[in-house]
Amino acid sequence: METTGAEIEAVFRAEYGRAVAVLVRFLGDIDHAEEAVQDAFTTAVRTWPETGVPPSPAGWIITTARNRAVDRLRRESSRQSRHAEAARLYAPDATAEEGPVRDDRLRLIFTCCHPALSRQAQVALTLRLLGGLTTAQIARAFLVPEPTMAQRLVRAKAKIRDARIPYRVPRDADLPDRVAGVLAVVYLVFNEGYGGRPDLCREAIRLGRLLTELMPDEPEALGLLALMLLVESRRPARETPDGELVLLADQDRSRWDRELIAEGQELVRRCLRRDRPGPYQIQAAVNAVHSDAPDAAATDWWQIRRLYDQLMALAPSPVVALNRAVAVAETSGPQAALALTGQLDLDGYHAYHAVRADLLSRLDRRAEAAHAYEAALALTANPGERAVLERRRRELDERRTDPTPPAPPAEPP
Repeated sequence: METTGAEIEAVFRAEYGRAVAVLVRFLGDIDHAEEAVQDAFTTAVRTWPETGVPPSPAGWIITTARNRAVDRLRRESSRQSRHAEAARLYAPDATAEEGPVRDDRLRLIFTCCHPALSRQAQVALTLRLLGGLTTAQIARAFLVPEPTMAQRLVRAKAKIRDARIPYRVPRDADLPDRVAGVLAVVYLVFNEGYGGRPDLCREAIRLGRLLTELMPDEPEALGLLALMLLVESRRPARETPDGELVLLADQDRSRWDRELIAEGQELVRRCLRRDRPGPYQIQAAVNAVHSDAPDAAATDWWQIRRLYDQLMALAPSPVVALNRAVAVAETSGPQAALALTGQLDLDGYHAYHAVRADLLSRLDRRAEAAHAYEAALALTANPGERAVLERRRRELDERRTDPTPPAPPAEPP
């Protein structure tokens, strides 16, 4: 059967991170590992259309990459040390490392998240090495020019090399100082995937499970895993067949994945029993409340509002305040929520303008709502999100010609 480019791309998305992680362990150098894996995929593009996808695509890529690395080392130098290094790479167990979790990708993410690197560098490097995103894609995610992101990635890899940052899971005593950064990066990888890369979501959840095995007494690791599972449970209902985003209130909840919900809710209950609340646990609890409601009208918005109050006390941010404003709109009316959004400095965030547009529309302030929809559209390139915003913008225009007077806004209790 003829192999298509789409099939090879699917293998790349699924296996790139694993292959790079394995090659980093063999080579001890991130740049050389990336180059070897890229060479292997180049070979796959050339040969698989004729030979077909091998039974174990990941094994084929890793073996080919390792062979290319060995050949490269032999070409670069005839010194005995280089030959010895090449011979070492052929021994599959030569660099095996014992530890609490033997997983190459987990080792790589702890390397990428070393405290010597800035948080932005940690996230960018993780997306590049584990997610297989291009420099251009990462630059768009960070809203910076591609050359700027390329320089950041080069500097981050050089710092790992020059500082001899070890490629390993830290010792138990060092884990508490490293866990916050790793959890943040895993969640950002999940969020990047939720915008259209399901494979990244699966990888983030897989890493989340490993982190809970590594740190079973860390409630924030449990909270992060619960949060990702509960959000992921809604994926089947999140888009129309045409790819348009379906907002939470409009989703067909019968399509939600009940197994993921049950697992996520059980993790939330475990967190509650520990009584050591943290930001991921609270966000997971918010999503657990949503998953409890059989339909949007049955949502316990007062409970969600109280959870966001707690989150604002623990980890205040403009985005958390925006989410709290949405809960306020459902409990005290759109006017109260609109006043809260006016205090936020989120002018460059498309969701901020989308929320304000909805609130203004509910208050029948149509011209202002239209302006807010235009601002939101200018700030997002995601096709699904744009489709929703454009539809709501059209519905607003249609309402302008409707002679029926609007219903009065809800009064706060």
